[in-house]
Amino acid sequence: MAYNEFLADRVSQFLVEKSVPFETKKMMGGLLFKVDDKMLVGVNKDEIMARINPDIYEASLLKEGCNKMNFTGRPMKGFVFLSDEAIDLDENLHYWLQLALDFNPFAKASKKRKTTKK
Repeated sequence: MAYNEFLADRVSQFLVEKSVPFETKKMMGGLLFKVDDKMLVGVNKDEIMARINPDIYEASLLKEGCNKMNFTGRPMKGFVFLSDEAIDLDENLHYWLQLALDFNPFAKASKKRKTTKK
């Protein structure tokens, strides 16, 4: 199992309860949740990767279970990993999901990759 399906279900349930239209996409062994064609959160193994407002990034890192997202050796400001300590209770998970939702309207969408036909 590349990602925790129970955790992904918890994320889905939150978004459905909030009446937020979303789509999912399997990527890099995890499951990505997108809102308005922009990354909201991802579930990778037993962690959540969340895209939050860069203005609250440093303060968020002080919270238990919140860590820098560091895929490339260089952390990306505004992207955090949330371990079980940060998301074990629904109210804690909902806090982080709401932060990601609050920032989503201001987030830049990824550039679409052009595909070439052969």
